[in-house]
Amino acid sequence: MIHRNLAAITLSLVVVASVSATDFYADPQNGKATNDGSEARPWKSLQGVLDDGLIESQEWNALPYNDSRTLVPTHQGAPVKAGDTIWLQTGDYGDLVIQGLYNSRVITVAALKGHAPRFHSIKLQSGSNWRFKGLQVSGEHHPGERQPGKRPQTLIAVESHGFRGPVHDVWVEECVLSSAENSSAWSAEDWNKRASNGIQADGTRITLRNNHLKNVNFGLSVSASHSLIDHNTVENFSGDGMRGLGDHCVFQYNLVKNCYDVNDNHDDGFQSWSRGPKGESGRGTVKGIVLRGNTIINYEDPAQPHRGPLQGIGCFDGMFKDWVIENNVIIVDHWHGLTLLGATNCRIVNNTVVDISPGRPGPPRISIGHHKNGTASTGCTVVNNLTTDLKTVPGVTVGHNLIVTDAASVFTDFRRNDLSLKKGSPAIDAGALELAPKVDIIGTHRPQGAAVDIGAYEFIEK
Repeated sequence: MIHRNLAAITLSLVVVASVSATDFYADPQNGKATNDGSEARPWKSLQGVLDDGLIESQEWNALPYNDSRTLVPTHQGAPVKAGDTIWLQTGDYGDLVIQGLYNSRVITVAALKGHAPRFHSIKLQSGSNWRFKGLQVSGEHHPGERQPGKRPQTLIAVESHGFRGPVHDVWVEECVLSSAENSSAWSAEDWNKRASNGIQADGTRITLRNNHLKNVNFGLSVSASHSLIDHNTVENFSGDGMRGLGDHCVFQYNLVKNCYDVNDNHDDGFQSWSRGPKGESGRGTVKGIVLRGNTIINYEDPAQPHRGPLQGIGCFDGMFKDWVIENNVIIVDHWHGLTLLGATNCRIVNNTVVDISPGRPGPPRISIGHHKNGTASTGCTVVNNLTTDLKTVPGVTVGHNLIVTDAASVFTDFRRNDLSLKKGSPAIDAGALELAPKVDIIGTHRPQGAAVDIGAYEFIEK
């Protein structure tokens, strides 16, 4: 099986100070709206807490939002304040909507230990300093009055709004999201009608960490900037596993697997494209994205229904500037294993890109080409990669890459997706030290001052 680094390499976003904080509680089975929110007398509904003005926060002094607006207190004297935590007990909480609340410190909404709070959907529109932790969100968790089977378009949405204002400094951690618990009997029509999108995130400084998404359409769609997408799993999806459209984001140590080909979308494990001033595709530049230590697997079961080709990392409408793509493992059945069309000063180093199935489409390749409009790719480097094919344009620095023709001679157990290097692999000590990441995909330190191995894994003597 694929090994993934268990030690999170974090991106510093906001330091959350702990001053004075109070714990509150909600219990949809035994709580009451008239209670005080204590552990002994919990509230019944989280949405009710919001609607009843029980959270002291800040809002814009006037709407529509513009840069001249200032934040002013709202619901002053309410029991829940900045820095507090609302602990949720087991039960169905329905659809949660938080709108226009900007906290001066983080307010946490979290599952109480041993409990399973369930939501149908969560939307945070225009706000800041919110953390959601340990929650379950599913299209099957609907309140009784909701039409059975009706799905939310997106399970968790973090969005800026032109009228209400931007969103920033939000954490979604350790949540479990699914359109349905089991999709094994779904037809293609079921996938198209019943699969919700997982998480969509706008704004700035958004952290998505240790979440598990399954049976979804698009998995993690991030147009936010300066954000961290870390150690998430997207399992069983029919759109793209991950999307990254915002500048200066880090996507690291995520696992994307099992694509269901049920419509005309060209599915990608990770996809990005630039946007112009009016949103036109391919008319701008996406800057400073890091793709590190991610694993993308087309399918695990050859008998999977609706199995189809998956593009690994597909970036077709540049420009893409100052990207770092390192230590990723990509196992797909498509020519586009790792493709950038329109790249400037991008670095593709120590990745492993292989073919999950012989024949066409494929074999997967690492490719840097010019923008579709003819703008040249310049200043890019492709070094220390293991791949079944390689294609670049003139001006790209290429070196110490190894084309895989016999997977059995290179990897420990290719058929079980273990792409660590076996003893005697031609990739051992064949790489260049200069641009190699200091650690590999599972955190093994690469030797400094000596030759390094090619691909995402550094060889470990067993």
